[in-house]
Amino acid sequence: MTEDRRPRGSQEPLDTAYDVALLDLDGVVYLGGTAIPGAAEALRKAGAAGMRLAYVTNNAFRTPAAIAALLTSFGAPASPEDVVTSAQAAARLLAERLPAGAPVLVIGGSGLRMAVRERGLRPVSTAAEQPRAVVQGYSPDVSYSMLAEGGLAVAAGALFVASNGDLTLPSRRGRQPGNGSLIRVIATATGVQPLVAGKPGPPLHRESVLRTGARHPLVVGDRLDTDIEAAHRVGTDSMLVLTGVTGPAEAVLAPPSQRPTYLAEDLAGLLEPHPDVTVKDGAFSCEGWTVLIAEDRLELDGHGERIDGLRALCAAAWAEAGDTDGHVSSEAVRGALERLER
Repeated sequence: MTEDRRPRGSQEPLDTAYDVALLDLDGVVYLGGTAIPGAAEALRKAGAAGMRLAYVTNNAFRTPAAIAALLTSFGAPASPEDVVTSAQAAARLLAERLPAGAPVLVIGGSGLRMAVRERGLRPVSTAAEQPRAVVQGYSPDVSYSMLAEGGLAVAAGALFVASNGDLTLPSRRGRQPGNGSLIRVIATATGVQPLVAGKPGPPLHRESVLRTGARHPLVVGDRLDTDIEAAHRVGTDSMLVLTGVTGPAEAVLAPPSQRPTYLAEDLAGLLEPHPDVTVKDGAFSCEGWTVLIAEDRLELDGHGERIDGLRALCAAAWAEAGDTDGHVSSEAVRGALERLER
């Protein structure tokens, strides 16, 4: 077994081991517009320890100033310069491929239009204006006529860029169609697939590093398929928090491309050392917990903090699954997870 099949330990707190935290927002700092308990305090303490905080979001609708205002209303330290959006990453993709002042048909909200304008490009609204590119981001106001104009422009040869490919977005009423669902309209009508700027693709991470000057960043998120996979794609360490989409079962069953470097209950995980998972005689141990692989199941025994038991479980399951796309079954870990939750 190799070391990278286990959640990693750290003898020093993560807020001093890394220079910049690249933080997802929904599910990490707030959830459905409500602050996650303790998140703002943890961020203030991490900032005081010298860690720079950057809020990295696939949301292309809001402007950085609007996002920063929301964060400060929760008590989190934030300025517009601390916010990096998929709209900004998409605008950089466009600016690197188009001449200054080129017309770009924007399907989305004010955050996307502002980002395009800040890169020296000219937002337009119709295919008749012969745009050189079409950029699409989520907005609740996206209409058929806007999609039709975008489809006409892409069919005529315009470059097609999407801010992000999230199929759904969370709401108080449940999951609703996200930008990844909406871009299928133009892609299906034209047969052209867009360049995607947001997570888990590299462009948004690159934008974040360029804007923060990060040398040793830590990606922090609640989703395996966006935040953690994005970190894997660019070779950056990550911390998964359990305050959003991903629960213990999903973490244990994560495929190799979505396994986090560190596990934490919440953002307080930035402020503390992380214990090692040790292996001896086939037993995986973390603090007071031990996991054994017994035929077709994982057996958990011990006591202590839930997160330490989860670290041991992840190490055992990831070792059993290996470095390919293999994974242990949910049945194999069900009993251990029930024991952990008790």
